[in-house]
Amino acid sequence: MKPIRVLVANRPRLMRELMVATISEQPDIEIVGEVQDDAELMSAVEKTRPDFLIVALEKFNRLPQVCHSILQSYPQMKVIAVSSDRNSSMFYWASLKVQSNEIEASEAGVLGALRGKTQLTPRWQQ
Repeated sequence: MKPIRVLVANRPRLMRELMVATISEQPDIEIVGEVQDDAELMSAVEKTRPDFLIVALEKFNRLPQVCHSILQSYPQMKVIAVSSDRNSSMFYWASLKVQSNEIEASEAGVLGALRGKTQLTPRWQQ
């Protein structure tokens, strides 16, 4: 069984160390790195390719600003944001919205879709 890969990027240091100490004892979880500075976060994600990122929650119910670009670049990754001062946490993930549109069942219909000449008005969404 492949371990769950986690990158911890909490501030302050005490919170980060507490998270690492708590989850590193789990046999199915691997800490792949720690980030102290938000400026290093994207390169750490690129280098370690974690399944989960644990960050500090700045405002309750709001996606931490740094996570927006990370989830766009790595939609398979999940984010857990924790707040020590409010004793709260949030779980974030990205999802893919699949849409479809009927095209003509012909060579012209297929070639039009390939060339972007098909009108993009969704028929159904998932």
